[in-house]
Amino acid sequence: MPRMSIAEIETLATEALAKHGASEAQARALAAGIAGAERDGIRSHGLMYLPVYCEHLTCGKVIGAAVPVLSKPAPGSLVVDAGSGFAHAAIDLGLPDLIATARAQGIASLAIRNSYNCGVLGYHTERIAASGLVALGFTNAPASIAPWGARKPVLGTNPWSLAVPDGAGGARFVIDQSASVVAKSEVIKRSKSGEAIPEGWAFDAEGKPTTDPAAGLKGTMVPAGGYKGVGSALLVEVFAACLAGATPGIQASPFSGPAGGPPKTGQFFIVIAPDASSGGAFADRLAVVVEALGAETGGRLPGGRRASARSQARGGVEVDQGAHDNLMRLAGRA
Repeated sequence: MPRMSIAEIETLATEALAKHGASEAQARALAAGIAGAERDGIRSHGLMYLPVYCEHLTCGKVIGAAVPVLSKPAPGSLVVDAGSGFAHAAIDLGLPDLIATARAQGIASLAIRNSYNCGVLGYHTERIAASGLVALGFTNAPASIAPWGARKPVLGTNPWSLAVPDGAGGARFVIDQSASVVAKSEVIKRSKSGEAIPEGWAFDAEGKPTTDPAAGLKGTMVPAGGYKGVGSALLVEVFAACLAGATPGIQASPFSGPAGGPPKTGQFFIVIAPDASSGGAFADRLAVVVEALGAETGGRLPGGRRASARSQARGGVEVDQGAHDNLMRLAGRA
């Protein structure tokens, strides 16, 4: 497989997005997220998705020239209207004020509405943790999970993420998990490659377990932990759709294919200054918890695989040949 540097991936992804109608700000923000996903070994949210992003710019599901608008309706509450642009640019606009407000007040929130999917949610919360703050993030998605015992999808896979600072300009750990057993993009990836999915990832249209990714995409995703996964999806929907004033998953157009207009989904971030609430005890208490998690042989913090992939990516990453060819074609280099 071709080997590329992370900087090269980001540059070419920026060019590809710009060629398909994204403004410089929109393209750069998303390309950084794509490169970050490749760096961390999360291929399903990296270059694999680039053709979909370009298609959605072309067909109008994403407004490439959108200019996000920031407002502050209350002292601790920030809102960005993404204007049907990519979520990455809207989040980039809101983060500096969000971080400053949380530091000043101890806690603050940022709601993003009328946006598109935000890629790897942990990519955004980790940047907040690098500022020394605890970050909790939510993002909703088009419906693909049915209520427990039903067949019709009502809620999205709806990830949530927690990023905790390490006190040294980084994140001690990042949790990033969806309400489904696996992210829907993993099923899409296997559908494109013709590879079967493990049983327990998806139900077909009749509500039966399936190993056929195409049948799974016509049915529903399996919620993680059974009915508890539905509860997790509902929790995220309350924050990322209802509190953000964004479109609920049941009304949002799909993140794949050209059908429908902009999905106008949302994100929501809660950011906390740890010493304000803990009386300065946060670091010591966190050390106790982290030590306990790794005390037993085989125990590890969440995000270990991502961290390992990142350390190995310093000399570049191997890119799937098909994804590489698409990148060069979309960027006008082939």
